[in-house]
Amino acid sequence: MNNWLDTAAVALAGVGAVNWGLVAARRFDLVAKLTGSDFGETNAVSRLVYGLVGAAGAYGLARLITAGL
Repeated sequence: MNNWLDTAAVALAGVGAVNWGLVAARRFDLVAKLTGSDFGETNAVSRLVYGLVGAAGAYGLARLITAGL
């Protein structure tokens, strides 16, 4: 990893990947559970987490593209 932002982006993308894997395999939304919501529901904290995960994914894709994949 080159810097703290790369490390944070990989960690957040990993959280998102695990969460989506759980949704697919067990219909269980870990982020919703940890933020006090039920499956399919959101609140301010879960939307923040989902937004950060999405931004991390976009950042990672941009890094891959600029690195020439």
